[in-house]
Amino acid sequence: MTKSELTKFRQILAAKQADLASILRRRDEIAIEKSPDAIDEVTRAAERELAIRNLDRESNLLRNVRAALRRIDDGSFGVCAHCEEDISPKRLAAVPWAPFCIRCQEAADRHEREATETLESLLMNAA
Repeated sequence: MTKSELTKFRQILAAKQADLASILRRRDEIAIEKSPDAIDEVTRAAERELAIRNLDRESNLLRNVRAALRRIDDGSFGVCAHCEEDISPKRLAAVPWAPFCIRCQEAADRHEREATETLESLLMNAA
C-alpha cells in the first residue's frame, strides 16, 4: 500500500474516530426517568434500551477504528489479521477499519452465528 493511500485512510479513520467520540459523549437518552403513566414508562424503557444498544454498537466501532489506526502505525494495515493475506482495496474503501479479508470475516460471522444459535438452543431446552 502506498504512503498516499495510507495517509488517505488515516484521515478517513481519524474523522470517523472524532465523529464516534462526539456521539458517545451524548448519553442523555439512557437517563432513567420516572413517569406516573405506565405506558410512558414502557416507552421510555424501550427508548433507553435502543440508546444503550446504539451506544454499545458505536463503542465497538470506535474500538475497531482505533485498532485500524494502530495497524497503520505498526505497518499491518490492509493485511488480514487471520490469514495474513492482503485485504482487497474495495473492502478497505467500504470498511476501512476491517481487520479481516472478506473470506475470514464471513467465516467469523458464521462461527458467531452458530455460537449464538447454540446458546439460544441451550436456553430454550433449559426452560
